[in-house]
Amino acid sequence: MTDQNPHPARPATRIDDIAEGWVETIVELQPELATYMGLPGRLAEFGDYSPDGHEAMASAQSEVLVELGSAEPIDAVDTVTLADLRSELSLSLEAHAAGLHLRDLNVLASPATEIREIFDLMPTKSEEDWSNVSGRLGGVAGALDGYIRTLRQGMAEGMTPARRQVLAVAAQTARTARPDGFFAELASQATDVPESLKQDLANGAASASEAYARFTAFLEGELAPAASEIDAVGRDAYSLHSRRFLGSAIDLDETYEWGIDELARMRAEQEATAREISPGASVDEAIAVLDADPARRLHGTDALQRWMQELSDRVVDELSREQFDIPDEIRRLECMIAPTQDGGIYYTGPADDFSRPGRMWWSVPVGVTEFSTWREKTTVFHEGVPGHHLQIGQAVVNRAELNTWRRQLAGTSGHAEGWALYAERLMQQLGYLDDPADRLGMLDAQRMRAARVVLDLGVHLGKPRLDGSGEWDFGYALEFFRANCHESDPSTLFEVNRYFGWPGQAPSYKVGQRLWEELRDELARREGPSFSVRDFHSRSLALGGVGLDTLRSAVLGE
Repeated sequence: MTDQNPHPARPATRIDDIAEGWVETIVELQPELATYMGLPGRLAEFGDYSPDGHEAMASAQSEVLVELGSAEPIDAVDTVTLADLRSELSLSLEAHAAGLHLRDLNVLASPATEIREIFDLMPTKSEEDWSNVSGRLGGVAGALDGYIRTLRQGMAEGMTPARRQVLAVAAQTARTARPDGFFAELASQATDVPESLKQDLANGAASASEAYARFTAFLEGELAPAASEIDAVGRDAYSLHSRRFLGSAIDLDETYEWGIDELARMRAEQEATAREISPGASVDEAIAVLDADPARRLHGTDALQRWMQELSDRVVDELSREQFDIPDEIRRLECMIAPTQDGGIYYTGPADDFSRPGRMWWSVPVGVTEFSTWREKTTVFHEGVPGHHLQIGQAVVNRAELNTWRRQLAGTSGHAEGWALYAERLMQQLGYLDDPADRLGMLDAQRMRAARVVLDLGVHLGKPRLDGSGEWDFGYALEFFRANCHESDPSTLFEVNRYFGWPGQAPSYKVGQRLWEELRDELARREGPSFSVRDFHSRSLALGGVGLDTLRSAVLGE
């Protein structure tokens, strides 16, 4: 393999040592992170999801903040590490004090799904690997029991998730709980191991399924009756959620108005593109033309996976020649169909030693069997190269400068998702969306992200509906989403449930894209003819994941 770090490694500083110590602490408290990072650790265990576990995490965070208080940066790398680690820990403690963990339940990113999802990243090549899987299967019940205790504390303190979210998650966990579902299927894949281990895996799978059945019963029978009928979290809680997702405080009201303007701009651009596809056609009419074209249709998830992989491989090869510096270690992205059917598309980064590559996952909703290439080309760019895979993989490669925390754990949704949307637009500028059909797909995705800014802020801040007929509610949100986004009914329901249960995350995409584009344009203005967009990309991505305030300071030298 070509050496991508020919320069001597930067000597570790005190701030690096604090960050490395924090990684060791957090892996001790949350062993699943060792699996996520591909590091040695307690790979057969779960962290403590109970109130005691949350208190232990908050105590550890406070101790690291004290250490950082007396640490002085010696170079620009230290300055970024200090700023971002301090910001992340402070925001986490603020969220803990606000009791946000007591109502942490949503359809995409909460312990309800994360306890199951960690198995997707566990290696299964050796007998030792399968032994770890068996041990962790046996720990699912304890992890869920701890999580239930936390949610019960929330019930006692009047800090519950919305009832709508509880029931939506219960529908997901009921599928996970099936005796012939995910866990049984996972255990059945262990064919070349001793019979005793096969039996342990089968027993562990049954235990895990039963634990999810008990958790589902708790959600439906205990939490749902006590849960809030109010979907909106309100301005104070929303502001905290937003700052955590962005690493920056934004003007929420200005962002809402900007989102409305951005949505109108996307709609106009999409309407113009629709007329390129069919003269005089509306967006809906152009979509009907494209969906009727058999050359643009994929049948079944196997065909979807092959198409994604072939497109990704070609794009990586072409972009590495002139547009981006793509290290050898991340030339391969694995495009995967997720073992669940909950909806959503996501990326998981490579292991720290690249023993596990970066992966794009598609969780195809129940009943969805047809896919449109014109819609999804931009999705591969978003999750793969030049999107998340280049961004996150580049940080993992940069061992010469970045400590483990910077390579593997640092970052915000605004930085990551903002870059991925920026990458989608960049691919249009590079000529990969010259076909009006593919460009319409990208604009459809961009329009959806703009609509999410309006919907998310509108719901949780109690804004008036755009038609002036009252405040945002679930029915109006569904109607608004359907009017602006061309998704299947299962995907639409999943998406709107996601925004209602995970406030502040969805707007981080467009807000982050806005900043990435502003930074590029400002740097181009300052540097004039000497500005190189390739160098801008390389320098910015070499920082790894950061908050948006840190990104601005580091890129512009402020």
